[in-house]
Amino acid sequence: MGREYRVTIALAVAVLAACANLQRSRDLGNPDVAGRVLAEQVCSNCHGVTGSSVSPNMPNLAGQQKGYLVAQLRGFREKSRQDPAGYEYMWGISRTLTDRQIDELADYFSMQTLRPQRIESPPARIEAGRAIFTGGVPDSGVPACLSCHGPDALGTDMYPRLNGQHADYIAKQLLVFQRTDQRPAGAVMKVVAHGLTPSAVDDVAAYLQAMPGLAGAR
Repeated sequence: MGREYRVTIALAVAVLAACANLQRSRDLGNPDVAGRVLAEQVCSNCHGVTGSSVSPNMPNLAGQQKGYLVAQLRGFREKSRQDPAGYEYMWGISRTLTDRQIDELADYFSMQTLRPQRIESPPARIEAGRAIFTGGVPDSGVPACLSCHGPDALGTDMYPRLNGQHADYIAKQLLVFQRTDQRPAGAVMKVVAHGLTPSAVDDVAAYLQAMPGLAGAR
């Protein structure tokens, strides 16, 4: 047996062993792979190992409400959530996830601690966003965000945690709710967001991103 042939066989064995290692597997089609493993080996590529995303285009998942995460993953799996940023990445990833894996993924990320972000928004923008979050925009029929998301924007099983979320991601999702029907499970947000101007969207998004660092000033 030649040396090159032996090396090829050794590499093939190593690859098969890696695929069979359930503690390090990236096999989304294997129902035996634990949700924690998928979080660390697959989801971490976009959302970070502990759910704190480096990219403002990818939502932070750390500390998110477990029930909300379960609902979103099922929505992606069932193709009922159709916003472009969602289906381009998540339809393929979620299509073979089992209910157990979804529950374990949600459990894993909900238990993580969100890493603080560097805040670049002007103080005036953050303060304008605070006014919208706490009091809404009465003249435009926009209710206070805290009425559903809570005074600290930590959310519930039905409503997501927004505290510390990337401003860019929040702004894009508000526009999805305002202008499309691509997230039918969030239909209530279409009514809420319809009266927000582009500037108001950016204001409230900036406030929510900055929220963890404002705790001592509130």
